[in-house]
Amino acid sequence: MEFGFGEALLTAGALLATAAALSGVMRGTVLSISVLSVGAGLGLAATDVVSFDPESETVVELIELALIVTLFSDGLFVERELLFLHWGPTVRALTVAMPMTLVLLSLTAKLLFPELEWAEAFLLGAVLTPTDPVVTSAVVTAQKVPAKIRHTLNLESGLNDGLALPFVLFFLIFAQPGGDAGQEAMELLGEAAVGAAIGIGLGMLAGRLFKRAPGGGIEVKYEGIFALGVGLLAFGLADSTFGNGLIAAFVCGIALGVAEHEIPEDFVDFSENVSSILQVLTFFVFGAIIVGIGFGGSVPILVGFIVLALLVARPAAISLSFLRSGVRSEHTAFIAWFGPKGVASMLFALFVLNSAVPERELIFDVAAFTIVASIVAHGLTDTVGARWIERRMRARGAAEEPEGEPGPVPGAP
Repeated sequence: MEFGFGEALLTAGALLATAAALSGVMRGTVLSISVLSVGAGLGLAATDVVSFDPESETVVELIELALIVTLFSDGLFVERELLFLHWGPTVRALTVAMPMTLVLLSLTAKLLFPELEWAEAFLLGAVLTPTDPVVTSAVVTAQKVPAKIRHTLNLESGLNDGLALPFVLFFLIFAQPGGDAGQEAMELLGEAAVGAAIGIGLGMLAGRLFKRAPGGGIEVKYEGIFALGVGLLAFGLADSTFGNGLIAAFVCGIALGVAEHEIPEDFVDFSENVSSILQVLTFFVFGAIIVGIGFGGSVPILVGFIVLALLVARPAAISLSFLRSGVRSEHTAFIAWFGPKGVASMLFALFVLNSAVPERELIFDVAAFTIVASIVAHGLTDTVGARWIERRMRARGAAEEPEGEPGPVPGAP
């Protein structure tokens, strides 16, 4: 079915209205808005009601916009989360478990898909390394889940999108034939540095100007718009010059939060609404793309990769990185399971598909089906998992006292 402007608004409006209307029904159940959105995309594409070209500029730009807002919101949120007491597990998750997960995913990809070169296998691993708290929002907003767990998952997912991006770009360069890989890698480092500099400069400047705007400062109802505008400005300035726009947006969020502590609080409601709209649409479009691309390889091998990616790679990396950390075994198991793939991995997969990497279609296919499987598996188990950890805490007879609340997930539907 060909989509005109009216048809697009009809579908988007129906999806957003339905997702919002059912949010109360789904609260406390095994369903989630992310699962609903992906399921709607899969169902409507399977019945030929909708179809999307994954290489379409509109599709890429939609997911890129969703990632820009997510990264900027993560940056704002990270500054507030860094004030929390329990930062040890997060450091281990980012500095030990994240690289270990990347390596395990890459080795698994190379073993199961021998047609991939090593750079391509590591590219697939980098694409699937970031985690997304939106998929498991019931976990990181449930007050009965220990604050240490919620904080670790929040801060890890807030930082690993931005930290994974340079790895994706690095392996994307080395996986493409021809050209001077060394020179391109240096250009990448330069773009990252310029993007970070732009993000820091704009974020700090905006934070200092926040209370000094003409007329006595910015009106409360426009504070969220101001913050989001600064994030988009950082991306646009970096992207249209020599910098990396995604890194600029992420760093800008952190810098703005550091410079003006009140903005993250004021930005929450506005950013949640904007992010929710973009992410619901992104999950829907991605679900439809899965049906359109299909998979021409061995299904059992694909299933094997997905199982190893979800049940072995991250759980093993988290378990090893948390050894002798003092984190309880049930807490470790909980954090190890809840590492869902989401918007960042979607965009990274589309980056690969629109590149000159020889096995780009295979990488995209494997990544896409893994992301959808993760959204479904983690989206269906977030409420169950939250109840499980609550029962374990009661069984121990050591319910934790509130240790500071990390706040709501940025962009969670």
